[in-house]
Amino acid sequence: MAWTQVHREILRKGCHALRMTRSPCSHMLSRLLLVLFVLVSLAGVRSRAQNNPEWTEPFPAHRIAGNLYYVGSKDLAAFLVVTPEGNILINSNLESSVSQIKASIEKLGFRFSDTKILLISHAHLDHAAGSATIKRLTGARYMVMDADVPVVEDGGKTDFAYGREKGWSYTPAKVDRVLHDGDEVKLGGAVLVAHKTAGHTRGCTTWTMKVTDNGKTYDAVIIGSPNVNPGYRLAGKPSYPGIVADYEQTFKTLKTLHCDIFLGAHGGYYGMTAKYARLKGGDRQAFVDPAGYASYVSEREGAFRKELARQQGQRASAKGF
Repeated sequence: MAWTQVHREILRKGCHALRMTRSPCSHMLSRLLLVLFVLVSLAGVRSRAQNNPEWTEPFPAHRIAGNLYYVGSKDLAAFLVVTPEGNILINSNLESSVSQIKASIEKLGFRFSDTKILLISHAHLDHAAGSATIKRLTGARYMVMDADVPVVEDGGKTDFAYGREKGWSYTPAKVDRVLHDGDEVKLGGAVLVAHKTAGHTRGCTTWTMKVTDNGKTYDAVIIGSPNVNPGYRLAGKPSYPGIVADYEQTFKTLKTLHCDIFLGAHGGYYGMTAKYARLKGGDRQAFVDPAGYASYVSEREGAFRKELARQQGQRASAKGF
């Protein structure tokens, strides 16, 4: 989730109120009210995001290319990698998503019980809350990037942004293998590479793999998330030490990856609904979109730098009072 027009309007109105003050006392009071106004408003935005109907709206399960399938909802992406030795599931999504993911896998003709490995894009509620249930139902081994391990194992309580927020915790799940940047996950001839693309969470992960379809091999990239969410602090007292350096490294990494098939933790990242319509229309290469990947990464990097500059500017202005 990125900064939207709603968030910008919140800040615009608050800053306008700040400019209208005259006396030093009223100016100080207005600053305090502005902080309260923004915090309350962003809390409402977060609540609406958490209750996004597209997170739970069913979406047709489909083959993307080769042995790579989509089994998520209209916006919360989940991917299935099918192999002769069992399957790899990427993202467990919400706790309520598990039955939907199971149904999607079965509609494709596969068995949910054949899920041998469970991976995630990052440790937020909307991508990792169903992990404990999936582990219990399938016996899958849960593999998570190092810096996100404490978060999934305590059910989101130590997440730097949402750990103390009501409604953002979930059932803890024990991690079976701790991953590090560049580690490979292998099963039945499939090889997935875990790229640490931190910032959105400390252990946010972008997955890459080779996919062979109709005699041609493609590089698939599943972006974890490069977004700076509302309330993330980049300047002054950062949300966590090194968050800016992590985002910088994330964009450096994403720009070095070769991408043919562009995918992500949310369907909206890569225009899933439009591409699925093309797939249904007979376009077997609907998800092959290297230009779309490059454009998305560039746009998200621009949004990050704009938000960083905004926060740095606000901090400089505050020091001038």
